[in-house]
Amino acid sequence: MQKTVSEERVRDQLRTVIDPELGLDIVELGLVYDIKVEQDGRHVDVTFSLTSPMCPVGDMIQEQVENEVLSIEGVETVDAHLSFEPHWNPDMISPAAKLFFGR
Repeated sequence: MQKTVSEERVRDQLRTVIDPELGLDIVELGLVYDIKVEQDGRHVDVTFSLTSPMCPVGDMIQEQVENEVLSIEGVETVDAHLSFEPHWNPDMISPAAKLFFGR
């Protein structure tokens, strides 16, 4: 039986995408800005950011976001949108990640 594709399911899957510079996943780092599940779960839009516009691994992270979302059963297409609005800052990090960094 296929599970329903939900924003929470997509967010959980995106926890496997690690920012190589900081060593934490993009969800905990607050880099996932928006998730929209459409067409009964067959299409997902993800808006995400990077810790810096000059991030040298931005293309790799975008590819990982797309691949991880497509790995969810039932998802056929994904659009991963890179956005710097708003610019990411350390205040966007989850409470657990702040503990990791000693903040």
